Amino acid sequence: MIRVILPPHLRTLAKVSGEVRVEVSGPVTQRLVLDAVEQRFPMLVGTMRDRRTGARRALVRFFACEEDLSNEPPDAPLPAAVATGAEPFLVVGAMAGG
Repeated sequence: MIRVILPPHLRTLAKVSGEVRVEVSGPVTQRLVLDAVEQRFPMLVGTMRDRRTGARRALVRFFACEEDLSNEPPDAPLPAAVATGAEPFLVVGAMAGG
């Protein structure tokens, strides 16, 4: 099971508290983890990635094992600690303003 931590506004939208767990068959990548989250919580489709292109939303960042993976290719394997469930995959809402 892959552990995913969503930002508070997405947890509210999905009606969950704490982290969520999803299963991914095959290599554990950003794309497959987000696909699994969106399949389990269809109300999140389009909130983390563009519905049409699948590109990461501008104010959403992805982290794992204290590394910013936001600009990594979506099909690159995630760290082994995420794949084994030892560490979570974090979806973070970026701060903006001025």
